[in-house]
Amino acid sequence: MLIGCHVSSSGGYLAMAQTAVSIGANVFQFFTRNPRGGAAKPVDSADVEAFIAYAREHGIGPILAHAPYTINAAGAEERVREFAEATMADDLKRLELTPGAMYNFHPGSHVGQGSEAGIELISSML
Repeated sequence: MLIGCHVSSSGGYLAMAQTAVSIGANVFQFFTRNPRGGAAKPVDSADVEAFIAYAREHGIGPILAHAPYTINAAGAEERVREFAEATMADDLKRLELTPGAMYNFHPGSHVGQGSEAGIELISSML
């Protein structure tokens, strides 16, 4: 059985895994960056390596990375969609460092363009 929760990413990957173990969890979810912003801290490769070893030792995984709420792949403005695509691309590149990680994102709102237009924009970005 997989049981987990949302943990703070402020201390890095190893700290997230240690928090999970401390509460009896074997999976966890975290925000890839500030949930209401766009900036992300640099990835510390030593922290990722320590996390991977700790996760193996304690049976942690898979982990779920949650994209910030600020991405809107269905946005009416091109700059909004470009931000969504760039943020998602950066997140996915970072997640290549953590084997088996999954990614969760909210595709956004069509903001009055209609659901068919919104779905087309999301599909195009993906």
